Amino acid sequence: MAERTLDVWCFDHRAGTLTETATGLRFAYTDEWLAAGRPALSFSLPRSGAFDDAAAGAFFGGLLPEGTPRLTLARQLGISPENDFSLLDALAGDTAGAIVITPPEDTPPTTSDDVVWLDDDQLIRELDDLPIRPFHADEDGEYRLSLAGAQDKLPVVLSDDGRIGLTHGRTPSTHIIKTPIPTLDATVANEAMCLDIGRRLGIATVEAEPRRTGDREFLLVTRYDRERAGDTVTRLHQEDFCQALGIPTARKYQAEGGPDLAACFGLIRDAAAVPGRDAVALLDAIALSFLVGNHDAHGKNYSLLYRPGMTKPVLAPAYDVVSTFVYRGARRMSRKLAMSIGTEYRPDYVRTRHLEAMLADAGLASAAAKRRLRRIAGDAPGAASAARDDLRDRGWDAPVLDRIVELVDQRSRYLMEIVDGN
Repeated sequence: MAERTLDVWCFDHRAGTLTETATGLRFAYTDEWLAAGRPALSFSLPRSGAFDDAAAGAFFGGLLPEGTPRLTLARQLGISPENDFSLLDALAGDTAGAIVITPPEDTPPTTSDDVVWLDDDQLIRELDDLPIRPFHADEDGEYRLSLAGAQDKLPVVLSDDGRIGLTHGRTPSTHIIKTPIPTLDATVANEAMCLDIGRRLGIATVEAEPRRTGDREFLLVTRYDRERAGDTVTRLHQEDFCQALGIPTARKYQAEGGPDLAACFGLIRDAAAVPGRDAVALLDAIALSFLVGNHDAHGKNYSLLYRPGMTKPVLAPAYDVVSTFVYRGARRMSRKLAMSIGTEYRPDYVRTRHLEAMLADAGLASAAAKRRLRRIAGDAPGAASAARDDLRDRGWDAPVLDRIVELVDQRSRYLMEIVDGN
């Protein structure tokens, strides 16, 4: 087969070349990128050498959507769902982070006034079209937008006066719209509440606001990989833990060969600008997921964020925090954790020895970490009740919110017992 190439840009500089070969993807940095002393695009793609499909495929394939949105996009664009290269060519104009992928010799389009502002009726049509046209993609490839994950999402721009608009990919999107999961009850309120619980506990979580347009519900999530200064929006580079560890998206769950918590804490130690601080922040995020019953916290649900002028990353705020356990009666909803605590996947069977094994893997002082977990567990029931009451006051109510409060109350007492060795 004839080789095809794409240019990979980061922070408006050409970082390297992505090539489709008979054996898969290959990536190599440009001499100019290396000579300028610019950082690696990924912890799994160090500045030395070129990279074959195992490494290049894990990182660049990790920019693409998964599941049904991927299949639908491929159909819409006339591309094989398994062809990462062609999907990146069609979609990777506005990705998670600062990566922009263009045809050879092209340059990333400069930020321009390409935003199409939507009124309520137009927004409703866009939301209704998402299942058949993810990311507002069309067969001509006019909208070059890509986000990882299997849930329907729409990258948008939010104006200072609250208007929502679509971008072709030249203007960076500032927010992500997440629509309800059709088979599960009140997922918008669920995620908004879980993120708010985290904030009330002092845990860094993304900003998210539940909204309605007509009778359509959605969660408006502020992108943590964007920095706004006045009217200027800058893309920030980021990578999820699977990308950083060179693990393909198809193996994001620990049970399928994906990262475990030991690997996640090891990544923080090896890659983060301030490892001790971010190890504690990761522990906080793990505690939040345990308390609210977010059993889907796999390797792609934690990320590293590269701020301007920094060669090493920080841990990104927690995102995609949803209580999945409250849907345990639903079809195919796992009762097990995506990543085990120690060797235990079942939250009800976690014991002190499992917690101590996790803390040892994390390199955290056991006594200090347990004091922190005890404080979080003690404050969690009040935080959950306050988050539910706030949502109700704003017109959001559903039985699932009470179930989350009950679960947090149970899990907080159980976590205290584990911490205290009972």
